[in-house]
Amino acid sequence: MAAHRRTLMQSQHQSWTDDLPLCQMCGVGTAPNCVYGPDGKGTQSHPMEDGHLRLRGEDGCFLYGVFNGYDGSRVANFAAQCLTAELLLGQLNSSHTDGDVRRILTQAFDVVEKSYFETIDDALAEKAHLSPYTLPHNENVGFHQLTPQSQKVQERLKELEQEVSGGATAVVALILNNKLYVANVGTNRVLLCKSSSDGQNQVQQIGRPHSTDNEEELQRLAALGVDSARVRQVGQIAGQSSTRRLGDYRVKFNYNEIELLSSAKTKPIISEPEIHGSHSLDGLTGFLLLMSEGLINALESAHGPEQVNQEIVAMVAAELAQQTSLEAAAQSVVERVKRLHHDAYVSGRQREAYRHEDMTILIRTLNYPLADGALTPTQGGRIYPVSVPYSNSQSTSKTSVTLSLVMPSQGTLTNGTSTASTLEEGTPTPGSQSPTATLQSTNTQTQSSSSSSGDGSLFRQRGSQAAQPDETGRVPPYVDFSQFYRLWGNEHSDGQSTQGGLGPQ
Repeated sequence: MAAHRRTLMQSQHQSWTDDLPLCQMCGVGTAPNCVYGPDGKGTQSHPMEDGHLRLRGEDGCFLYGVFNGYDGSRVANFAAQCLTAELLLGQLNSSHTDGDVRRILTQAFDVVEKSYFETIDDALAEKAHLSPYTLPHNENVGFHQLTPQSQKVQERLKELEQEVSGGATAVVALILNNKLYVANVGTNRVLLCKSSSDGQNQVQQIGRPHSTDNEEELQRLAALGVDSARVRQVGQIAGQSSTRRLGDYRVKFNYNEIELLSSAKTKPIISEPEIHGSHSLDGLTGFLLLMSEGLINALESAHGPEQVNQEIVAMVAAELAQQTSLEAAAQSVVERVKRLHHDAYVSGRQREAYRHEDMTILIRTLNYPLADGALTPTQGGRIYPVSVPYSNSQSTSKTSVTLSLVMPSQGTLTNGTSTASTLEEGTPTPGSQSPTATLQSTNTQTQSSSSSSGDGSLFRQRGSQAAQPDETGRVPPYVDFSQFYRLWGNEHSDGQSTQGGLGPQ
């Protein structure tokens, strides 16, 4: 019966959602988990557990989501399928008010949670029935000393545990009537970047993660009788830092057996989403970012948590200014974070960062045109990458950058601002100029500009020791202009050598 219900439910979700079109105004980048060895080489420790969705519904409705699974991908995959079925099959339309949308989102998450546990309820019942037949309390009795019958019971219990274990955190963004709604359960993150007419990017984090250092969540747990100070000190509950999750039967049904939660008067780890919105997107130029906890933690491990939002937005803006597809831009951002995390480990600055979990980023542009592969963020010029391997030994929150020298085209160069053209679904505007990759932080007085060629040169770093001058008083060069000279020469030499013209004499 249980197998029939699971098969039926999975087949229904597949048939319901397979025909929904993908949104062409977003790109997704992913990277699997990695554990570094003593030599700095990384190996994947388990299959990818993250999930995502990016779908276009009817009536101007778009649905995006990032799901961070753990102990398997079962819950993340189920949540992505079930949420799609609960939100994009006629439940939402343009006549709905903000209150209607928030109610439908909350109900959808409730259906996901209940439906998932329905698929494993028979397995949970069988597990509870067999649990009394556990290993003897005598520690000297090993598995091979058990009777054949007991061995079969133990093997079956292991199979059932694999079948029912696992959970996921989820963040979902819904666009309806050109208004943004965000529903969050757990520790993923949403950023809304707004580009002003002068090309500056203003970053807004929508909501806070439901984690063991969230004051409101700690107060909620304390009201249920949980020792919130102890939770904050330990930092994890049943192996995870999230205080809201989908699935994970251990903290939903067996929480009294978990020391940190044993005093709770009712279920402390919940699946209820926190809903934010609506946020009007009318006239907005920028992009929306959905990120998994693994990507956030990897960047925080490399550079500290202070400027993570600003750094990731700067990376995205730089890639959007150079890549010709959103998929390539998103994947390049993930590769940057991977390299930063790896370099922090190899350099010895963060030896405890010996691993990172699965990483996912979803980029959804909002009237934000991509580069055409030749034009720069400044109208009329061309990008020539120049690698500047820079590191600041005083702060781990600063990122090294690959600058881009912008040389004017043969015609007159006009420094224009970005043109906020409205993009139709799947039809990027050729020749449109991307806003400049300039970041304005809301919590710092400094501004930074960066562009990147996406070739990994961003992450080459200098040593912490200052370069010493030679006998002539000169220091060794640390800005490599060779690629700039080569590209400029190819474009403008007209078959003649650039010797005696551009380049070091």
